[in-house]
Amino acid sequence: MDVNAAVAAAAAIAGVCTGVIAMLAFRWSERDQKRPTRTSLHTDPVLPPGVDTVLSVLRSSAVVLDEADSVVKASSAAYALGLVRGGKLAVEPMLQMARDTRRDGEIRQVELDLPRRGTGRGDALAVSARVAPLGSRLVLLLVEDLTEARRIEAVRRDFVANVSHELKTPVGALSLLSEAVTDASDDPEAVERFAGRMQIEATRLTNLVQELIDLSRVQNDDPLEDAEPVRVDELVAEAIDRCRQPAATKQITMAAGGTADLQIWGNRGQLAAALGNLVENAVNYSPARTRVGIAARRVSAPGGDLVEIAVTDQGIGISERDKERVFERFYRVDPARSRATGGTGLGLAIVKHVAASHGGEVTVWSSEGQGSTFTLRLPEAAAARNSAQTALSDGPGDVRDEDDAHGPDRTTTAYESIPAAPAAPEVLP
Repeated sequence: MDVNAAVAAAAAIAGVCTGVIAMLAFRWSERDQKRPTRTSLHTDPVLPPGVDTVLSVLRSSAVVLDEADSVVKASSAAYALGLVRGGKLAVEPMLQMARDTRRDGEIRQVELDLPRRGTGRGDALAVSARVAPLGSRLVLLLVEDLTEARRIEAVRRDFVANVSHELKTPVGALSLLSEAVTDASDDPEAVERFAGRMQIEATRLTNLVQELIDLSRVQNDDPLEDAEPVRVDELVAEAIDRCRQPAATKQITMAAGGTADLQIWGNRGQLAAALGNLVENAVNYSPARTRVGIAARRVSAPGGDLVEIAVTDQGIGISERDKERVFERFYRVDPARSRATGGTGLGLAIVKHVAASHGGEVTVWSSEGQGSTFTLRLPEAAAARNSAQTALSDGPGDVRDEDDAHGPDRTTTAYESIPAAPAAPEVLP
């Protein structure tokens, strides 16, 4: 009886121990299952709720890194800038910033110049990088592209420097000439000579200030707010009349041709200034006893018909190197000639901005020693085109009937008949 009781007690103790061991093993296994592993850190969704949506609407390039420096989330802009490659952050300075922020939790910001990858261009990519902790394990990297802002700032600095230099020259000359007039008060001939030079410098200063005002206006104003149909024939006649005196002084012949009765839609004052600048440049940079031609024609384009106004001269021409920069503000192909003619270097810049603001463009063909052709392309006024077609059906005696009846060949022939050769084939670049 005692033996049976002892066996039963031993069995009970063994059962209790087995249960305790099983329970401990179960708890230990459950704890292991809940503990995060290295694999689960990369496979489970770790972004806090709403972060993905916020990152998708940011203009900055966004990259989220985990504690193993792997990319959890990256915007398309980050890939476009070359920040992320192969699931890793490819910029070592930014990666080091992320590690430092993960260690101490401090927000860091730095500006970097990164090489452009795969473009073949030598200029660097300017960016601003900001790193901040995101939760307990993630790091957020925001990168802003500053390249365009840097370029605009450089243009602004150059513009201010150029304006200062250009204003200083005539102002300094006026100051010296006024002193010379004072010193030569007893010499009437010297006073007259110095006074003439003062008038020249004052005119140059006035032209510079006026062109600065014109350039500022065409850059800031919307020309289509006060737009109207503008006859190309009237613009050409006004440009020729503006340059008639300097052309006569150099015995330069100015001739107009091309298709008649063309109209463009835009600001008349800006368009007249742009075409006048082209004709004035052609006269200033042409030798004596040469020809300057202005022609207009209609050309077809996918977005609608365009009006081309070409100004051709037989001047000194422009080199290939200078053709890329002639439309920059204050850039002069021949600074010595510009000083002699009173040029400011802003005329072609104004033409470029007027053409762009009217939905067109200006191009140049040139050959050194043979001359240049500047072509202004602008959208034709649709109302003018419709009225021309109506007049064609109403009046067989109208000049426009003859032009339209002959089709494109007639237009091209008139366009090429300007006595301003030699220039590019068909006068156009």
